[in-house]
Amino acid sequence: MPSLTQDQEQQLAQRLIQVRRELHQQPELSNEEFETTDRLRRWLAEAGITVLDLPLQTGLIAEIGSGHGPVVAIRADIDALPIEEDTGLPFSSVIPGRMHACGHDFHTAGILGAAYLLKAQESELAGTVRILFQPAEETGHGAIAVLESGGLSGVDAIFGLHNNPDLPAGSFGTRSGALTAGVDRFVIKVLGKGGHAAQPERGQDTIVTAAQIITSLQTIASRLTSAVESVVVSVTRIQGGNTWNVLPGVVELEGTVRTYNEAIRQAVPRQIRQIIGGVAAAAGAEAQLEWIPGPPATVNDPRWAGFAAATAARLGLTVFELDPQMGGEDFAFYLQQLPGAFVNIGTEGVYGLHHPRFDVDESALLEAARYFAELAAAALKELGN
Repeated sequence: MPSLTQDQEQQLAQRLIQVRRELHQQPELSNEEFETTDRLRRWLAEAGITVLDLPLQTGLIAEIGSGHGPVVAIRADIDALPIEEDTGLPFSSVIPGRMHACGHDFHTAGILGAAYLLKAQESELAGTVRILFQPAEETGHGAIAVLESGGLSGVDAIFGLHNNPDLPAGSFGTRSGALTAGVDRFVIKVLGKGGHAAQPERGQDTIVTAAQIITSLQTIASRLTSAVESVVVSVTRIQGGNTWNVLPGVVELEGTVRTYNEAIRQAVPRQIRQIIGGVAAAAGAEAQLEWIPGPPATVNDPRWAGFAAATAARLGLTVFELDPQMGGEDFAFYLQQLPGAFVNIGTEGVYGLHHPRFDVDESALLEAARYFAELAAAALKELGN
């Protein structure tokens, strides 16, 4: 990495804070990140960084380097969440009902800073770095659009980050193997014959049937899955009926399944169908399952996870080996096709991700930028060897 004077470091840190706050004030939801993309395109052009011409509606990929030799990609996600901000910050979201409550503004500013640093040493890079600003991570499928665009063709290794409010600001964490879980969604419809609440025997009580289904679904974790494996089945919404004395004909349940094991992930839909079919049949009712697959588990390549941790240690960052996380991340789609690693940068906060009062420690922005610039440059050398 080019050595920076104290004044240059301070100027870069202030610039990244300015970028992060501008993005924070103007959050855009998944696949609506048009102004965010325009800002990034302008900031990159001002730094003389080339943006690739790709069929992406939002988001972009820039390129720094010789265009020869190995290719490394570093990725930030750029979308916000449909959450009303309650931080009271002077740079709070100015768009009602939208907020960068997951820190994607931090990710974007940090990776932009890495791009600035890499551009300053472009002639010394042992290959090419692609800077990926990805749309629609929160929907779980933005990575698929990037892969389909061809923007990662020829990439030899890829790295991504997420801020972690549970880690000290500027620290580092990752692990070999599964870091985040596969995330799938389900909707169950329980269908019966509604009627008067005083005469339940004349129909099929969908409320009672739905309650029994909710309880029975927990046997997937407790009785149908090995005790040494992890799976979470959560029903998060139940909707049925509209008055106090009528049994509804339909009850709808919605929820999510999380696991690190792809074999378990593939087995769960069959198990759910078996359970809801049996419970509903016992009540004389019917149950239907809609399964909505999301991203798989994010499984870090052992070589690159170790390399990423060693790079952080070499820079003097405090390094943590993380426990697997049940949250999801569509970076998993990249790691199904490319070797690489997903890492965390500590941002030490009181509130967790997706909370209306979530905020990050901005002092970690400079560390994130320096780390990813060094990681990309070092990975090119590693690949060249």
